[in-house]
Amino acid sequence: MKIFKTALLSLISVSLVIPFAFAAGNVEKGKALFNDPKAFGGQRACSSCHPDGKGLEGAAEENEWMTPAGSASTLAESINLCIINANKGKAIDPKSQEMQDLIAYIKSL
Repeated sequence: MKIFKTALLSLISVSLVIPFAFAAGNVEKGKALFNDPKAFGGQRACSSCHPDGKGLEGAAEENEWMTPAGSASTLAESINLCIINANKGKAIDPKSQEMQDLIAYIKSL
């Protein structure tokens, strides 16, 4: 009986975690956005300043992000500062799939 309860709890736990894992961003789509100079209505790609993600290693673990445009309290806010100031594009919704994809790519660095 104890094994059955353990198995059932494990199954329930996995079924609750899997949807969140798939809800996260797509690294490949994030990389494509990162390298697209026309993404978000901008003039240059993120990779123009960060070739192959250089300088962003470990950025996902930060508590505060410093950009040439100022500091940001979230990674999404930092990304938008770069999109607006360096890329001359339009900010994207922090909850959008595009933002989740960019964050997934940055976390993969």
